[in-house]
Amino acid sequence: MIGVCLGAVAVLVLGLVAIVVLNRGETPAANANFRDTPTSQDLPSQLPGGAGAPASASPPTSELSTPSPTGPQKILKLADHPILQDPNAGLQNRVCNLPAWQSTQDGAEAFFTAASKCLDAAWGPFLEAYHLPFTPPALHFPTGASFETECGTIQVGIATAAYYCENNLYVPFRGLQTDQYGNNPGVYLALFAHEYGHHVQEVAGLMDAAWQKIYEAGQNSPAGLEMSRRKELQAQCFSGMFLGAHVDQGGTISRDMYNKAWNDQETRGDNTSRSHDHGTNAHYASWWRAGATSNRIADCNTFAAPSSEVS
Repeated sequence: MIGVCLGAVAVLVLGLVAIVVLNRGETPAANANFRDTPTSQDLPSQLPGGAGAPASASPPTSELSTPSPTGPQKILKLADHPILQDPNAGLQNRVCNLPAWQSTQDGAEAFFTAASKCLDAAWGPFLEAYHLPFTPPALHFPTGASFETECGTIQVGIATAAYYCENNLYVPFRGLQTDQYGNNPGVYLALFAHEYGHHVQEVAGLMDAAWQKIYEAGQNSPAGLEMSRRKELQAQCFSGMFLGAHVDQGGTISRDMYNKAWNDQETRGDNTSRSHDHGTNAHYASWWRAGATSNRIADCNTFAAPSSEVS
């Protein structure tokens, strides 16, 4: 379970997302079963709580970090991190145009490349407003049975949909299970936005701060596993924020895509994978929906939540 990595690593599993950082590597967990069509009876006819409502991307002046002589620096904080303090801070509503989903290597590359640009445009200005050192992650689309990263060799199986390491985001097409999920771009987009959420955590310093706590407690200790769940559930919330801020804005992120992603979250988490480091299926869904409905980053402060909400 332990490899060599000096940055942030995340394995996106099609039932959960496993994140590995700072000299850690982790094997993808067991694959979850997805459904291609929504079955939830509570899909919103409109976004409750004003999802996608205009939000301030600028933090209070008093919360800004002091730039160093060498430029913006990460802020290694958790619940008290500056980006999580302003109750009105969220992502700006933007138009995001994505190509139609095609279940091919070229089609997936085009879709995720366009999605990454939308995510850059959403999160970049937000993080830069806090004087954080934002740079977009580099995208890679491996085609072989394995691929090399700074965090080691990654084997591509049906459970490996994406992998993040040291500002590099890898999306092997053969791990997406398009034969199972079919033409459901909202599902793929939410998965990708979750993975990108780990990049947001890495740039901000949340990731390093979380892993410091995990190391202190022990990776497989109750406290270490709870901290892992807190960072995974925050990435869920960040994914929901992105879709909530971009749905119905005149681009190609449609209400149907949003609803499919909303419903799909119920199939993810530790109840499906039988692990204890990501959160129950119910919490995996509830934190994604919290971000999607309010588009307020303060609502994604999983590090301040009671243990009962991150189990």
